[in-house]
Amino acid sequence: MQYQWFYKYPGKDEKVEALAKSLKIGIPNARLLMQRGIETFDQARDFFRPKLELLHDPYLMKDMDKAVDRLTRALSRNEKVLVYGDYDVDGTTSVALVYSFLKQFTQNIDYYLPDRYTEGYGVSFKGIDYAKENNCKLIITLDCGIKANTKIDYANELGIDTIICDHHLPGEHLPKAIAILDSKQSECSYPDKDLSGCGVGFKFMQAFAIKNDIPIEETYPLLDLVAVSIASDIVPIVGENRIMAYHGLKILNSNPRIGLQSLIQVSDIQDHIIEISDIVFKIGPRINAAGRLESARKSVELLLEQDYAKAMQYAKSINLVNTERKNLDHQITEEAIQMLSSSEELKQRKTTVICNEEWHKGVLGIVASRLLEHYYRPTIVLTETNGILTGSARSVNGFNIYEAIDACSDLLEGYGGHMYAAGLNLKKENFTAFKDRFEDIVNSNITNDLLIPKIEVDLKIEIDDIDRKFFSVISQMAPFGPGNLKPVFVVQHVHDAGNSKIVGKDQSHLKVSVTKANTTQKLDGIAFGQSQHFDTIKNGAFSVVGSLYQNDFRGQTNIELEIKDIQACD
Repeated sequence: MQYQWFYKYPGKDEKVEALAKSLKIGIPNARLLMQRGIETFDQARDFFRPKLELLHDPYLMKDMDKAVDRLTRALSRNEKVLVYGDYDVDGTTSVALVYSFLKQFTQNIDYYLPDRYTEGYGVSFKGIDYAKENNCKLIITLDCGIKANTKIDYANELGIDTIICDHHLPGEHLPKAIAILDSKQSECSYPDKDLSGCGVGFKFMQAFAIKNDIPIEETYPLLDLVAVSIASDIVPIVGENRIMAYHGLKILNSNPRIGLQSLIQVSDIQDHIIEISDIVFKIGPRINAAGRLESARKSVELLLEQDYAKAMQYAKSINLVNTERKNLDHQITEEAIQMLSSSEELKQRKTTVICNEEWHKGVLGIVASRLLEHYYRPTIVLTETNGILTGSARSVNGFNIYEAIDACSDLLEGYGGHMYAAGLNLKKENFTAFKDRFEDIVNSNITNDLLIPKIEVDLKIEIDDIDRKFFSVISQMAPFGPGNLKPVFVVQHVHDAGNSKIVGKDQSHLKVSVTKANTTQKLDGIAFGQSQHFDTIKNGAFSVVGSLYQNDFRGQTNIELEIKDIQACD
C-alpha cells in the first residue's frame, strides 16, 4: 500500500526554545510537547505526572444526582439491582467495575450480558424479562441503552427502573429512564465528552462514594479496568482518559486484579512494562473473544474471580477461544479478499460491502478492519443471523461512516455506532439496494484524498538526535493513543549499513540497519510486512518513517525504529 506522508506544524522556534530551556530538554522533545498543546512548565508537569486530584467532579454530569439517589434508595431498601452491560471489552469491564464495587454494600445484586447472536447489541427484551423473573427493581445499563427507547418503555411497564450509563451519541428522543449518564446528551455540561462506557461507570461509582461518605480513594483500584476499556474502545487518551489510563496502567504493572493478572500471564506479557498497545493487541482481544464466539459472561467471571487458580483456568479457556477466533478471522479475511479480487465490479467501487451467509458474526468487525487495511475504503461485512443480515462497518480516516449508514436508515432494521465503526442489520431483500445506495452516498461525499492512507509525521530528525535522554522524554509522554499518538519521525536520505535483510517465517518482514554520510552512528529497525521494499533499500538513498522503541535482546538494550513506510529518495 502506498502511503502519503504529511508533517505536523513544528511550532514557533522562540516558544520551542523557551520550553526546552524551562524543562531542560532538547529542542526536538520540546517541539513534540508544543504539538500537543503543552507550552509552559506547569502544563508539562501535569502532562508528565497526571494527578487523580485533577479528575472532574462527577456531579458535573447531567442526572448524576438522580442516578445516585435512585441507587442509594435501592440499596437502603435492599432492592435487587441488575448490572447490565454490552458483550465487548468496554461492556464487560464496565459490568465488572460496577458489580464488584457495589457488591461491597449489598448481596442483592446480579449482572447480565446479552448474547451476541440471540439478542444482539445492547439492551434486549430478553434481558429485561430476566430482570423481572429475578425480581430486580433497578437496572443499571453500561456502555449501552442511550437508544433503547422501546426496551426502557418495556421495563417501565414491568415496574423496573433504569439508570442508563452510556457514551454513545443519543438519538432524537431520549429513553424514559430514571437517569441518563451520557456526557454527549444535550444540556450536559460535563467537561469531558469522550469517556469510555467503563469510564462513565467509574464516575458513577465515584459519585456514589461521595454521597455515601465513602473515601474517594476506595474507587481508585477500579482504574485497571478503566484503563483496559480506554485502550480497547480506542477513545482519546487526553484529559480525564489520560489520567485514568496513566494510573490504571500503574495498577496493571504493580497489583492488577487477579483476573487481569491471569490474562497477563496467558498473553505472555508479564516480563515487561505493560503499555496501551499490550492491552489493544493482547489483553483486549482475549476478553473480547468470549463474547465473539461463546458468552461474554465468561469474561466477567474472569474479571471478578478472586482465586488465582480458578482465574488461570478461566484465562486458559478464554485463550483457547481467542486462538479459535484468530484462525476464524484469518480464514474469513482470506475468503473476503478472494471475493473482492475476483470481481471487477467490486474492485471499481469506492466502498466494500460484502456478505456471506456462512461467515461467523463474532469476527466481522475484525474482518472489516483487515479489509480496510488491504483496500482502504469504507467497509461493511455482513452475514446472516436468524434470517436477518447483520454486520460491522469500519471507515477510513476523515470519513463518517455512521452518517453514511444513517442516510440508508429506511433500508435498515437497526444500526448504531461511531464515526469510524458501526453495526447494522437489514432484511436480505434490501441488500442490493443498500449496497448501491451506500456506494452512491460515499461516492458523493468522499474525496479521492481520503482514500489514500496517510502517515502523520511529528518531526524530521537525524540519527544523532536519537540518544537515551531523547528516548526517555518520549517514553514519559505515554500512555499513547488517540489524541496523544506515539511520536512518528522521518529520517531522510539514509543508506543501508550493509546488513539489512528479509526475515520472518513467511519472508514478509525487513530487518533494517541504516546510516548517513554525516554520522558514524547506525539506526536499526524492523519493518513488518514490508519485504517489498528490499530492493529500495539496497539500491540507493531512501527515507524511513516510524516510531522509536526499546529493544531488549540477550542482555543488550538498543533504541530502534519500528518502520511504518520506506520511500526511495529522488
